[in-house]
Amino acid sequence: MTLPLFPLNTVLFPGCFLDLQIFEARYLDMIGRIMKQGGGFGVVCLLEGEQVGAAPTGFSQIGCEALIRDFQQQDNGLLGIRVEGTRRFRVGPFEVQKDQLLVADVSWLPELADEPLEDDHHDLLALLQALGEHPMVEALGMPVAVTGQQALANQLAYLLPFVEEDKLDLLALDSPRKRLEAIQALLDRLQGELFA
Repeated sequence: MTLPLFPLNTVLFPGCFLDLQIFEARYLDMIGRIMKQGGGFGVVCLLEGEQVGAAPTGFSQIGCEALIRDFQQQDNGLLGIRVEGTRRFRVGPFEVQKDQLLVADVSWLPELADEPLEDDHHDLLALLQALGEHPMVEALGMPVAVTGQQALANQLAYLLPFVEEDKLDLLALDSPRKRLEAIQALLDRLQGELFA
């Protein structure tokens, strides 16, 4: 599967929303093609280089497919889009096109079956609901209804202020249960640093 890539200073997770302002010609063209033909693009985390200008080659090898859910012309004249993360992928061979758009062969990562929430997930669920009251999170329409471990893990991993490297480690985990365990470990570490 070939996917255009959009390197950003963020890590997108399945089931999570991201608002973007599009102004570079390569991405306006990419969005135009997607609107006509359907499909999505891949969000990968920028590890070195800049979001604008020449195509960066320092980006994460794991990303998340983004599908356009809404779009509007912004007051500043830029195109605003809201995307939803859908499937995780691993980046294979990639090329930089003439317009500096990155295009890669990607392979989809397996998603393990979702499991219901358990008693020891109540604190994490309460944390997600508290995050959902923040105006920026609320504006995104998140959190989305959480019925299983997958949604809880993905939304927490996306919304919590972990460093990009930790978020990429979380995105790489196939198991929602393992992702939740890793989130709890990161939270414990953060708490330890706060009170050290």
